Amino acid sequence: MQKRIKDIIEEEAKAILNIPVTDSYNSAIELIYKHVHQLNGKLVTSGMGKAGQIAHNIATTFSSTGTPSVFLHPSEAQHGDLGVLQKNDLLLVISNSGKTREILELLELKNNLYPGIPVIVITGNDQSPLWKHADVAISTGGPSEVCPLGLTPTTSTTVMTVIGDALVTMMMEKIGFTVVDYSKRHHGGYLGHKSREQSQEK
Repeated sequence: MQKRIKDIIEEEAKAILNIPVTDSYNSAIELIYKHVHQLNGKLVTSGMGKAGQIAHNIATTFSSTGTPSVFLHPSEAQHGDLGVLQKNDLLLVISNSGKTREILELLELKNNLYPGIPVIVITGNDQSPLWKHADVAISTGGPSEVCPLGLTPTTSTTVMTVIGDALVTMMMEKIGFTVVDYSKRHHGGYLGHKSREQSQEK
């Protein structure tokens, strides 16, 4: 069992190292910076199922590090939650297949409301409909899942998370986000206490 677990970890680590690093990252950061930090919009993330959970995590991490962001559930968007969108916002949507029906429908709904809102896509399929609708497309590299059935989102969600972490980190560096800034947004728990301690040392 230990050997098998080590193999699984190594497979996922290899998938991370094989994430294509292209100019799309810079384009995504510039787009987020323009719409959030210059136009006073917000980053709206979305995804369905496991990808949606990753999108939600990306939104909360961006928010806690100085870039206002919210998660929009693609199904709830069809029942009124689409109203969270404003004209200066931008969308970041995640779909491993790039064919997720609810996400494609979300883009149609977005276009009916604010067609000018740009779309950043994270997907494992660069031949997908979603890729073709993107203003900026970031590839996960389309790794095979470590799930023995080859079906359960495992490796794909790992690389999605890492891509999100890269975007958040790059944005923190771009806006000069400090520990003092962090402490103002994260009051509770261990991290809140630690950030206040560090900010007092500055």
